[in-house]
Amino acid sequence: MHAREALGVTGPPRRFDTVLMGRRTHQPAVDAGLVGGAYPHLRQIVAAHRALPEAPGLEVIDGDLGGKVRALKAGSGRDIWLCGGAELAGQLIGEIDEIQLKINPLVLGAGIPLFRSEARPRAFHPVGLEPLPGGVSLARFRAAEPAG
Repeated sequence: MHAREALGVTGPPRRFDTVLMGRRTHQPAVDAGLVGGAYPHLRQIVAAHRALPEAPGLEVIDGDLGGKVRALKAGSGRDIWLCGGAELAGQLIGEIDEIQLKINPLVLGAGIPLFRSEARPRAFHPVGLEPLPGGVSLARFRAAEPAG
């Protein structure tokens, strides 16, 4: 069973139809034996500097990531979900239109950064805070200036 089904999410994706992630974000799906990747209901793109084993439904990109993301955004389809990680997000900060953060009511003492230090400063404005089941909140921030 996929996590979407376990959470009662059965309809088609409404906001995103593509997920873009770094190799290290994709690796747990490989380790878990998820041949179709962690998000088989979406177009899955992995940014990697080295070759990955071929897998059904998985695209691998390298090189000019900003240019490739701009081409994806100009194409047909829904939004693109930048799923992680911090290095990839830092490289693509200029292409990000909106940041969505899930805030969990649990303090672990440490965490993973959203962006690596090479990310240039960019302003975002709050546009919403939505309570979700289980005490989680979804905070949304829109880029102050257009992407690109």
